[in-house]
Amino acid sequence: MAVTQTGLSKGRKRAILVATVLGSALTFIDGSALGVALPAIQRDLGAGPAAGQWISNAYLLTLGALVLSGGAAGDRFGRKRVFLIGVVVFALASVACGLAPTAALLIMGRAAQGVGAALLTPGALALIGASFPPEERGKAFGTWAGAGALFGMVGPLVGGWLADHADWRAIFWINVPLAILTVVVALKAVPESRDPEARTLDAPGAGLAVAGLGVLIWGLTAAPDRGLGDGWVVAALAAGVVLLGGFLVAEAREAHPMMPLGLFRSPVFSGINVLTLLLYFALSGAMFFLPFDLIRVQGWSATEAGSAMLPFAVVMGLFSTVAGGIADRFGARLSLSVGPVLAGLGLALIAVPGRGAGYVDGPLAGMTVLAIGMTLAVGPLTAAVMGAVDPGRTGVASGVNNAVARIAGLLAVALLGLVLSAVFVATLEAPESRALLGGVMAGTETSDAAIDAFHTAFRWVMGLSAVCAVVAGIVGGLTAPGRVQSAE
Repeated sequence: MAVTQTGLSKGRKRAILVATVLGSALTFIDGSALGVALPAIQRDLGAGPAAGQWISNAYLLTLGALVLSGGAAGDRFGRKRVFLIGVVVFALASVACGLAPTAALLIMGRAAQGVGAALLTPGALALIGASFPPEERGKAFGTWAGAGALFGMVGPLVGGWLADHADWRAIFWINVPLAILTVVVALKAVPESRDPEARTLDAPGAGLAVAGLGVLIWGLTAAPDRGLGDGWVVAALAAGVVLLGGFLVAEAREAHPMMPLGLFRSPVFSGINVLTLLLYFALSGAMFFLPFDLIRVQGWSATEAGSAMLPFAVVMGLFSTVAGGIADRFGARLSLSVGPVLAGLGLALIAVPGRGAGYVDGPLAGMTVLAIGMTLAVGPLTAAVMGAVDPGRTGVASGVNNAVARIAGLLAVALLGLVLSAVFVATLEAPESRALLGGVMAGTETSDAAIDAFHTAFRWVMGLSAVCAVVAGIVGGLTAPGRVQSAE
């Protein structure tokens, strides 16, 4: 049985929420700011489309593969301790990113950031799960998600402004004072909690996960340039599948696995993780490619592209707590079916505007509907996952769910990038069309034909993302609990 602190005073619980929100804000601000600034980063560092994808994917790779170990480490060594280590690692990696002179070194720094995030993210969620009783978790997770959205709202605006008027490197320096504040609050207010029954960490499983995901994503990212029939691409894809299969075998045989396969015997746990995979695949892929369309096709500045994200952040920031409270009272099934379907509708609406669209006749409606859908889903989703397992497994459960969400983003950038390239090439039908795609994304290719082809490809990406979100809603309607379940 895990050591929990569900008898804490309201003031102490508020302080715990503040600490976990501040720590999570490191990832919220960094991720949202980087997305808008990525076109400028590619231009300044001379990074092509593949390198641009890896600036995002390096972070998602280490985060997705190691977040499982991060949750297990928190259960064993103390969730507060592991959370604080993650904050410090993230801050130091941010300094390395801010100093990186080349794309390769920036990619390495981003991978190190992912390691820090893999420790702090499940730690934050597990601290909330250990500090709040089941009937309060939906509201608590909603507050965490809403506050995170408010921090995320600052990210695109700051990232866009820095890319336009100053230096994108400052995006990474912002993390340092925020990390210091997080450490101070956590040391003062957060109680320690752990699972006394937790055992050794699963190093073989972590190694297989990193290796399998790494070579698989390399193959998918390299495919647009080399072609799917290229020997290295085929070998990488095959090796990735074999290594990930080996990971599942290792987890089945491991006495104390980082991803206990027995958790998936719960229909709720399995269903919510399938929903997470589909919904975050849709969201991550769409949000990665949207700034390129706004900046390269619509001619917006990076600051204006950042402002397009405002409806999403404002709606989530203002109403996530309310959405979590509704799920606590009426159950998660309604929120987890309607929310993803609305998110899919919003993504489809974002694809509608043609070239030259402004803000009101462009992304405003789609971003607002997307925000409403995600607001309904995020808090109840997390609470349903945590409530589907024994209290002693909350760290592992949060790690699994976070891994699924990050791996979804990793796959989305790679797979949808492959779709984007294929549609662009088929639409343009010009010699060296793949090189022209790199020129559009880097801002060096401005011909109408190439820009129109990119916009057509972008619409395909958004359409596929919308379909994934709607399917996620169907899965939620079939598997989500009528009310948030506890271990009893």
